[in-house]
Amino acid sequence: MDKKIISSIIVGSGKYLPKEVIPNDYFLTNEFYDASGNRLVKPNADIVATLQKITEIRERRYLEENLMTSDMGYFAAKDALSSADIDGETLDYIIVAHNFGDILKDNIRIDTCPTLAARVKHKLGIKNPYTVAYDLPFGCPGWIQGMIQANYYLQSGDAKRVMVIGAENLSRISDPHDIDSMIFSDGAGAVILEAKEGDRKEGILAHITRSDTLDHAYLLSMGPSYNPNHPDNTRFLKMNGRKLYEYAIKTVAPTLKDCIERAAIDIEDLKHVLIHQANAKMDHNILERLFLLYNKTDIPKDLMPMSIQELGNNSVATVPILYDLVAKGDKENHQINSGDYSLFASVGAGMNINAFVYLHP
Repeated sequence: MDKKIISSIIVGSGKYLPKEVIPNDYFLTNEFYDASGNRLVKPNADIVATLQKITEIRERRYLEENLMTSDMGYFAAKDALSSADIDGETLDYIIVAHNFGDILKDNIRIDTCPTLAARVKHKLGIKNPYTVAYDLPFGCPGWIQGMIQANYYLQSGDAKRVMVIGAENLSRISDPHDIDSMIFSDGAGAVILEAKEGDRKEGILAHITRSDTLDHAYLLSMGPSYNPNHPDNTRFLKMNGRKLYEYAIKTVAPTLKDCIERAAIDIEDLKHVLIHQANAKMDHNILERLFLLYNKTDIPKDLMPMSIQELGNNSVATVPILYDLVAKGDKENHQINSGDYSLFASVGAGMNINAFVYLHP
């Protein structure tokens, strides 16, 4: 008798988008400084216009004052359980990817005790003591890394169902005097991955992860405000944008090619590329470079759905939110069909890059 093949299949997804919509005009009155503490003399309208041209961000979402990151994770988890029609008691693991824990509006000290996963499980009211809940801090690629870990649990037989959540609140950890603060936003996405037996491999077919810490560990880090008159030594999220961009466009494409080759498919088989929403110009550049590695310049028009224009960069939440939007038909000109191959990918603090190829059943 032939042994059945175990596949790791997405059976449900959910998201939470904060209600507070922040347009680019919100930043017209900010006082911006450079990394040396010099006040920028360029008019804010020009600064905002330049950022929009590069990133394509028109607006982003900020978390409501009475909520925190774990609340967003909980809302996304509830949405995913509902869409999958699954009882939370049947989950073997809840993995929450994030970087800054719960942060109060008026006190941005990072709070991760208890873990956000424990808080989400508590909010869900799950009684099962063998629903293991833990956090995964891995920079922006944290959610994809959580999916990779979940896949290992399912393939080993250790688990049957795993929920992977990406939740982040970057608005409260951003320096209002740093122009990069305009990039960041808040949100959460969740996916339920389940082991399914069948005659062929579906779901996650191949994955890859790399960590380039020797020369690139501090392209994203924490540091004081750029405003030399800031009243205290509060540490904010800081980004070496130019170096990060150079690293990403040089390194991500060949890493994605390796992942595609591990899946034993061709780039022309891909129907969707769901990549971390960090910078629209960077994402398009990465996709172009990936196709050039196959000696191709003709990229399908609707291959890469984008959400950064309306939602900004909410770190680990960008990819699961984007998936949920596409899966539920909320992205115009994008839909998922049985037999489609998708490439999920991310790059971020560490510096880390990861990806997986997924065949939709």
